[in-house]
Amino acid sequence: MLHAVDISEEVLEIARAGLYSPVANNLVNSSIFDRITETELQGMFDPENGNLTVKPWLKEGIKWEVGDAADPRLLELLGEQDIVVANKFLCHMQPKNAEKCLRTLARLVKPGGYLFVSGVDVEVRTKVALDLGWNSILDLIHEMHDGDSSVRHDWPWRYWGLEPFDWKRKDWSVRYASVFQIGRRGPSVTPELSGGSSVQEVLGRFG
Repeated sequence: MLHAVDISEEVLEIARAGLYSPVANNLVNSSIFDRITETELQGMFDPENGNLTVKPWLKEGIKWEVGDAADPRLLELLGEQDIVVANKFLCHMQPKNAEKCLRTLARLVKPGGYLFVSGVDVEVRTKVALDLGWNSILDLIHEMHDGDSSVRHDWPWRYWGLEPFDWKRKDWSVRYASVFQIGRRGPSVTPELSGGSSVQEVLGRFG
């Protein structure tokens, strides 16, 4: 069972239908397909009367639920999960609120499970990851961090801009990781000891 959570019922209705126009609508300032490659487009969508619809197999087994990612009661609603994906929304919060939200989301991950988190202030993510002892997954770390060139090029002019990957930083393996394995609470993991599993291995374990 996959749980898809958003704070907006309107957004959930659109997601349930899985039908999207290539033209910008009143919820966004540009087409949602602007940053998708042709290969990704063909792999995830089918054409339908000038629009694009999500392929049926991608919509199977999803439970759509209204919820606030910052609400501590979210664990009661969803229960612990093997994988939690929290991408592209924490960057819109003030650092204090983003940190609180990220700590709440981490509670949803079963011990030994995985958290995918990009689109977040790297200072916030690094602080929480070290405080809670998350293990960085290093496979494709540079490619994932630098993958969205449009966001990368916004740094440092926009608040959502992403700083360049800096291999010289001692904390690079935590600071720039987008995937973490979360275990039982314990001492912080040092960058030198983190990582090991590949992203493909992580996803493959849960089919």
